[in-house]
Amino acid sequence: MQAGFLTIDEALDYLDQAGQLPDEQIDLFEAALALSAQNHPGIVLDKYRNHRIKLAEDTKAIHAEYIQKAPDDLAAKIHALAESFTRRHGYIGDDFRYNDLQNADMIRVIDRRLGLPIALSILCVTIGRDLGWPVMGVNFPAHFVIRMEEGGKRQIIDPFQGCIILDAPDLREILKTTMGPKAELSATYYEPATNRDTLVRLQNNIKLRQVESEDYQAALATIDLMKRVAPDEHRLDLDAGVLLSRLERPVAAIEALERYISKVSNPKDKQDATILIQQIRASLN
Repeated sequence: MQAGFLTIDEALDYLDQAGQLPDEQIDLFEAALALSAQNHPGIVLDKYRNHRIKLAEDTKAIHAEYIQKAPDDLAAKIHALAESFTRRHGYIGDDFRYNDLQNADMIRVIDRRLGLPIALSILCVTIGRDLGWPVMGVNFPAHFVIRMEEGGKRQIIDPFQGCIILDAPDLREILKTTMGPKAELSATYYEPATNRDTLVRLQNNIKLRQVESEDYQAALATIDLMKRVAPDEHRLDLDAGVLLSRLERPVAAIEALERYISKVSNPKDKQDATILIQQIRASLN
């Protein structure tokens, strides 16, 4: 699928097309840019595509210089990525205003050089893929990171903290801080994230903050964007049903929940959604 959308409508078309692609064919950066473009009507997007090119070129140049004096191994690639992304281009996690919606908006992340772990990770994965390096996102709980591996070696890297390498104790500390003192590491936490999972998680950060501020209409619009790129993500129908109910649109809420019930396989999930439908119908009497 060719990139190059210029308007919001073209960006929506791009997301619809991405939603029909095999996951591995989705361009993570372009899809994140299309999601972000909805908040920036009339913005010139070439600036951001050119920045993507510049990130890859600078990382490649730093790597080429580094391996003149050191082996071309995993450590060399991690060094080049950290030097380019964090030190040369100044990207870092926004600890001060972590919940700011701008931190999950790719256009504003690039403008400010600040973002959430997942937004910064998307940029690092993009750099790696553009250079043909073994970089992938990792759906670690509450703190998205990236994984690089080569020659039988594997490292977990945190773009939010300046592309530092995280070992098991570091990851355990993050997990316990975000999920509670009883949380323990699991092998599943190190598995690569699909492109769709990554984009849905990016938008989930926006949706959750919109719900927390009770901006349910905006949260519903965010879900619509998520459904375009991940049309088979059935939990989005559940989220839409709950929000439509809060917006006092019972008919649409019931339709969304019925779609969810038709797709979900877990009996408990079906039962919970059915109870919610009954509650909505009871409120109409």
